[in-house]
Amino acid sequence: MPLDLGWLSATRVNLSAAERRVATLPGRRSVKKDAQAAWLLKAVTCIDLTTLSGDDTEGRVRRLCAKARNPVRQDLLDAMAMGDRGITTGAICVYHRFVAAAVDALKGSGIPVAAVSTGFPAGLAPHDVKLREIEASVADGAAEIDIVITREHVLTGNWQALYDEMRDFRRACGPAHVKAILATGDLKTLRNVAKASLVCMMAGADFIKTSTGKEGVNATPLVTLAMLRQIRSYHDATGFMVGYKPAGGISAAKDILTYQFLMKEELGRRWLEPDLFRIGASSLLADIERQLEHHVTGRYSAFNRHAVG
Repeated sequence: MPLDLGWLSATRVNLSAAERRVATLPGRRSVKKDAQAAWLLKAVTCIDLTTLSGDDTEGRVRRLCAKARNPVRQDLLDAMAMGDRGITTGAICVYHRFVAAAVDALKGSGIPVAAVSTGFPAGLAPHDVKLREIEASVADGAAEIDIVITREHVLTGNWQALYDEMRDFRRACGPAHVKAILATGDLKTLRNVAKASLVCMMAGADFIKTSTGKEGVNATPLVTLAMLRQIRSYHDATGFMVGYKPAGGISAAKDILTYQFLMKEELGRRWLEPDLFRIGASSLLADIERQLEHHVTGRYSAFNRHAVG
């Protein structure tokens, strides 16, 4: 849709009310036993299992792909009567260099490969280079592209520049879904987060995503609330459903439950499915599997027994 500056100028965030809202979540929402196991299994199907390190290798990526195919031990799934459900993670997320290897390793699984792009994580490469990087990843088989916006556009209020940039990224992605990484920890205020969310959705983002995982502050429930309410506002106004992806620092099973509760309460049950909800994480899956083992056996195992990389 065209950039609507009137909508942007009317956008506000009540910080104290938002803080009260997220502060009450842990006390008001608690699930145990079978219900908790069910929520955690749903979370597994929404994980973008990620490796974005400078020492990544093709071998590491292929091991990660093997884990994506079988994210939870078969004996645990069988004990929960879930062994025949074909549970996999939502996607694998890698640098462009490893897209082709990941596509090959996931052949026949139905698991998409997501590539971080556009000068990830800082997003300061020349614009034409960013577009070529997107096109190269799509050509190698990436079904999803996680782009990073230019934070300067937000910090200086240059909404037209942000809109134009995001629109170009959307076009370069072609058939691939595009997730717009806002790097919320760099945007200073919740109002900036809310406005950047709206602009990216207006310009065609399929998902809005909190962070690269490389900022000092990454996903938080407070930022999540601000972004989810913009998704709801956009859906109410246009009828278009935009997905949400928190990323960075989400490593404990109890933490992802908070994000799931917020998704359900703010947007509804439909937004808990992997086509509208993804979690950018590398070590979260290991803790979820530990919690599921405790649910089945009553015992906690060592974290290193559930390594995914």
